[in-house]
Amino acid sequence: ALVRISLKGKSLDAESRPPCTLVFLIDVSGSMDEPTKRPLGKKYIKIWARQFAAQDRVSLVVYAGAAGLVLPPTPASDLATIDAAVENLQAGGSTAGGAGIQLAYDLALRNLLPAGNNRVVLATDGDFNVGMSDPEELARFIANRAQQGVFLTVLGFGMGNYKDDRLETLSNKGNGNYAYIASFSEARKVLAEQAAGTLFAIAKDVKLQVEFDPDVVKSW
Repeated sequence: ALVRISLKGKSLDAESRPPCTLVFLIDVSGSMDEPTKRPLGKKYIKIWARQFAAQDRVSLVVYAGAAGLVLPPTPASDLATIDAAVENLQAGGSTAGGAGIQLAYDLALRNLLPAGNNRVVLATDGDFNVGMSDPEELARFIANRAQQGVFLTVLGFGMGNYKDDRLETLSNKGNGNYAYIASFSEARKVLAEQAAGTLFAIAKDVKLQVEFDPDVVKSW
């Protein structure tokens, strides 16, 4: 027999949601230079930016051979500046993922909104091979920053059906979530169906206790 247990979180409308500090951390290493990776990620970010409110702030940090700030905190209403920064992203080099994550979180903490939604959005193909490469060290770092109020969303681009357990673990440690995007149709689906869940934490440390009726269920 099969059992399915489903949950539905509360909905957030645009008028009542808190302001956002969003730091996009974008992998621009050589492995991202494929149509289903960096170009798709750029298109996704530009479309996603149009769902933000004027009160929200958007930043861009990149990492490859080195990490760097591409766009300082910018009002989401300034789409021309955001679009130009995204369009200028170029691929090349190895993947200094750890240094990029440190820079992105430092930026988010410096611009922390105590009553707002503070989040790092990591866009990558999962190729972490330089920098803070120890998975346990990286997980501890992200969990510590989540306790300080900065959560993590992970977007895996161009990975097809391959689910990277490391990326899922990082998003879980960061009180966040993840999605895998291999085509523009998948990108639109994530934007349309999962935008609120990708941006906002509506519950923390959720636990379920399920009890079966022994008169109905023979074993479990």
